[in-house]
Amino acid sequence: MAQTITVSLGERSYPIHIGENLLHLIPEMLQKSGIRGSIGVITDTHVAELYLQQTISFLKEAAFPCVTHILPAGEESKQLSRIEEICGTFLEGRLDRASAVVALGGGVVGDIAGFAAACFMRGIPFIQVPTTIVAQVDSSVGGKTAVNHALGKNTIGCFHQPCGVVIDMTVLKTLPPRELRAGCAEIIKHGVILDAGLFNYMEKEAASVLACDLKALFYPVARSCEIKSAVVAEDEKEHGIRALLNFGHTFGHALETVSNYSTFLHGEAVALGMCAAAELGRLLGTASPEFCCRLRACCQAYGLPVVWSELPVREALQAMKKDKKARAGTLKFIVPCDFGTVEQRTDITEELAGKALESLLRES
Repeated sequence: MAQTITVSLGERSYPIHIGENLLHLIPEMLQKSGIRGSIGVITDTHVAELYLQQTISFLKEAAFPCVTHILPAGEESKQLSRIEEICGTFLEGRLDRASAVVALGGGVVGDIAGFAAACFMRGIPFIQVPTTIVAQVDSSVGGKTAVNHALGKNTIGCFHQPCGVVIDMTVLKTLPPRELRAGCAEIIKHGVILDAGLFNYMEKEAASVLACDLKALFYPVARSCEIKSAVVAEDEKEHGIRALLNFGHTFGHALETVSNYSTFLHGEAVALGMCAAAELGRLLGTASPEFCCRLRACCQAYGLPVVWSELPVREALQAMKKDKKARAGTLKFIVPCDFGTVEQRTDITEELAGKALESLLRES
């Protein structure tokens, strides 16, 4: 049970290694990338207890000096001030342009570590070692790095592609159940936008996936990476097809913002956002009521939220106006047509978006 997928970006192409017990590949990947200097390992308080020492041991066995920076776990760490702290750690540890960064953790760690690598010494290489489903199937692939601002999620950042991704499925065995459920939202998203077969699989295999059966998880994780890699290779900077990956995210990011990044995990907000986007599709006539019901039922099967009774609709609408995907004040929405097919729309009125959000206030 192993697979290697290549993100094809010419001279900046990189591999995604997927399998079990793969942390030993980290130093090998650094060596193949020509790294000879010290390594800055960025992780968080939760992951550090589980996998930091093992990772450092592999690096030291390969004669890589290491410096570590441990972030408080959680979305609240995605602040610009953390980048300054990390750069201070790197300077104290004498990292230079021959050095590299290892992002050991979930999506928050990956986003921060990638941004720090992009900024330090005007850019040094980094490797993604994602330890959550969300990070493995989405945020570790594609080079998006960012931190949040109080007025908007991921609004401060840049594109900085990793030189490789190591997806060790074994680490999922220590993933809290809520994190596992949240990560499944991104897999469901991939099924909705580009692969109806993947969505069907997630419907049928919910029990096995939620039991963290690695054999059941391997296919959706690998297939999601294939989808994401193909999209990134075609549209690295999100000028075209990559925007489809934002299905559920225009609404979802707004919900994270108005809840101060403390109520929902990212995948939970995406689940709510997908339900709102499905309702928007129904209102536009692109998606059937049956589509909406089936999507909601799948999210519910994974224990994901489909209702937020305390949703501040007006505040969420205002937050969407500050979304980084907006252009000249015009919001972009990805609306579904059927499973495996979505379209981008820029003609959505505030009234219509508000109605879609209002559907989250109640059980349908």
